[in-house]
Amino acid sequence: MVAASLKQTKMTILLSVNAAAILIAGVLIASAIWLNGGLDFKVVGERSDEVDEKLTQTAMIDAESNNENELTEEQKKYITSVHTNEGMNSEPVPDGELWAGDSIFIYQTGNVDICVGGDLKDLGSMYWQTSNQEVISGFYNSARTWLGYSPDTCRTPIIKGVGKTTITAGTYDGTRRDTIDVVVLEAPKDKWKYEVLSLVNQERVRNGLEKLSWGETCASAAEVRAEEIVTVYSHTRPDGSNWDTACIEPTGGYSTYLEGENLVVGSSAVSPETAVAAWMNSEKHRENILNPNYTKLAVGFVFSPDTQYKTHWSQYFSNF
Repeated sequence: MVAASLKQTKMTILLSVNAAAILIAGVLIASAIWLNGGLDFKVVGERSDEVDEKLTQTAMIDAESNNENELTEEQKKYITSVHTNEGMNSEPVPDGELWAGDSIFIYQTGNVDICVGGDLKDLGSMYWQTSNQEVISGFYNSARTWLGYSPDTCRTPIIKGVGKTTITAGTYDGTRRDTIDVVVLEAPKDKWKYEVLSLVNQERVRNGLEKLSWGETCASAAEVRAEEIVTVYSHTRPDGSNWDTACIEPTGGYSTYLEGENLVVGSSAVSPETAVAAWMNSEKHRENILNPNYTKLAVGFVFSPDTQYKTHWSQYFSNF
């Protein structure tokens, strides 16, 4: 998709719906695409199964053709490598237990699945409980494989709020049972935006390009755009104007103002790593990230748990 310019030359802008590692092709529609019908998963209580909610994925679409874009094996490895469940798998697990440690923390975006520790496998059917349903109400009885998690040893938590809960899990054959305290925190919004800049610069250096600096001039515009795509997921703003009207170019000093926008939303863009992986796994988004003519990058991020996509990211590239 090429942005029309009302002033001077603008650069290619890009749009993706949730990113990265989709292992299933879905039925796609323009700019808000959900896997047809979703995937049904059960919330599992101790020795009881209850259907509660659906875990759905979105598929990546090309901004111009609206064609499905299935990930290559190389891309699947990339997204898996940048998103691991640290803290739960690092130490041997005692006999009869499921975790070596006593507590973990995760962010409200659901940046990780909850996994049993160590090298445990072949556990068979398990039950999972939560003590505080205002924080985690239950679990999908599968894991987000597109983020690198194994359904044999991990569960996707259904996060309802911030706070503390105790997870109890065990095998139905009675050989293992354990508890772990889970603290759910608000996503560190400002920290994450600068982490996106850092990850983008790692990609640019890897490709022989200069690093981008923080785009203070368009920082407010990037945040506004992230807020706007909560209600209208498009490069057209809710008032009908073009995306590049969000940032006002400074007067004088530039022969050409260059601007670009990347957007991503949804359940695979749950952290800086997964958002950047989503963009890097899309040819057009990658072109913006690796465009040698840009010098600045501002990032917007909005987490809105009661909306369709929940996580909303914007990148605003410029040369001013």
